[in-house]
Parts: sequence; C-alpha cells; structure tokens
Amino acid sequence: MVAFAEDLARLKRQFLELLEKDKEFRLAVAGYLELSEALKSLESIEKNIEKLWESTNKLWENVNKLWEEVRAMRIEMRGMNVRLERVERTLEKLTLEIEEEARIVVEHRLREVGYEVEVTSLTLPELEVNIYGASGDLCIVGEARVRASSGIIDEIDKKIEVLKRLYPDKLRPRILRVAYTTLALPDLIARAEREGVWVLGAVGDVVKPKL
Repeated sequence: MVAFAEDLARLKRQFLELLEKDKEFRLAVAGYLELSEALKSLESIEKNIEKLWESTNKLWENVNKLWEEVRAMRIEMRGMNVRLERVERTLEKLTLEIEEEARIVVEHRLREVGYEVEVTSLTLPELEVNIYGASGDLCIVGEARVRASSGIIDEIDKKIEVLKRLYPDKLRPRILRVAYTTLALPDLIARAEREGVWVLGAVGDVVKPKL
C-alpha cells in the first residue's frame, strides 16, 4: 500500500510537470476535457430529445383521440340533422293538415248554426290568417294549432289590430275570434270563456261561439 501511494504521488507530480512544461500535452488534456464535457452535454441533449419525443407521441395520441371524437360528433350531428328534418317535415305536414281541417270544420259548424260563410285563409304582405271568412256583418278571424294555450288569443288579437289599421275592408262590424286546436289547454279555455272566443276541434266545441 505504501509503495502504491508513492507511485500515485509520483504520477501526479509527473502529470503536473507535463502540464506545466509540455504545451502539446497541456493542449491535449484540455481538448480531452472539452471533448468529455461536450459528450456529457450531448448525452444530456439526447435524453431531453427522448423525453421530448415521448411527450410529442403522447400529444399526437391525444390529438388522434380528439379527432376521433370530433368525427363521431359529426356523424351524430348528421344523424340528428336528419331526424330534425324529418320532425320539421312532420310538423309542417301536421300544421297544414290541421289548418285545412280547421277551415272545413269551422265552415261546417257555422252552417249548422245558420251562417253561410266561406272559410279560407287570408294571406297579406303583413300577415297570414289561418282561418278567415266574411259574410254580411260577420267576420271570422282565427288561428289553428295542434296544441294551444291562451297565447293563441293574443296572436288573433294582434292580427285583428293589423287588419283594422291596414285592411279595414277585410273586417265586419261583428268579429268572431276562433281558436281551433286538437288540445286546448286550461288557460285557453278559461280566457276564451271570459272573452267570448270560440274554441273548437274536430270532435266539437270546447267553448261555444257567441253569435
């Protein structure tokens, strides 16, 4: 052990002497040390690049999952749009059918109580009335809905006001407001009874007309 320590000390002295006296040796050592540090830096960079690639791969996995969800949502939305279009067509068909039904039933009921009135629709630039007819001093103004609340009376009143203001010739001294519906909600029935609005459906009168 003593001999080894002496050899080690001698080698250190020789190494230091070479560094001090031998320029080429000194440059070689410096180059080696710089190369060693550079290699360590490269190793660190490689590790960081590996981590970056791992993060990038995870990011792309998340992006792909997101795109899959977007595609699934688009497919679902297309399905929903198709269903909504079908519902809209069905509602439009029902609306047209109940409006036509309303005109036939209202005209028939008027004839039963002694009034010959041709009931049609009235289309003007400012409004459209589902149920309209005029004969003598009587005018019929109404709306048809599958399901109706008291708000239908407000709609009828607004249209009557427009007619009074812009088309008074379409009205008569007596105006009978009509609400035709498959389902009359309680608030409609109560208000119609108070205000004298005729409410009826295919099966008969819900609130009788005051003629």
